[in-house]
Amino acid sequence: MSTALPQHIIDFANPDLLPKELEINDPALVDAPYRSRSWRHFLAPQKNAVAGIWEAGPHLERCQCDYDELCHILEGTARLTDEHGVSRTFGPGSSFVVAAGFRGTWENLTAVRKVYFILG
Repeated sequence: MSTALPQHIIDFANPDLLPKELEINDPALVDAPYRSRSWRHFLAPQKNAVAGIWEAGPHLERCQCDYDELCHILEGTARLTDEHGVSRTFGPGSSFVVAAGFRGTWENLTAVRKVYFILG
């Protein structure tokens, strides 16, 4: 069986792609520091687009989004709460868009792993 991909197809199951690791510790953004890992499988700067897989442990982060992000939760549970206090919890299999203009919090209630596509 061939392992070649059709042209212009990007397989997110690429075992050779190394993760980008970040520590988020700005007290203006988070209550407590946390570490995340992301694998950027697709990057198109001319379109302001990036897609991949992201994971992080439990944390709460304040957000002011100036981009649109499609999320698909693979593992774990996250709660998003807008600036008016309205919240929704998402778990494995959930797909949603965080649209530009969202202000509120993203809280990983457990470790979360998601597929994302950001269009800025």
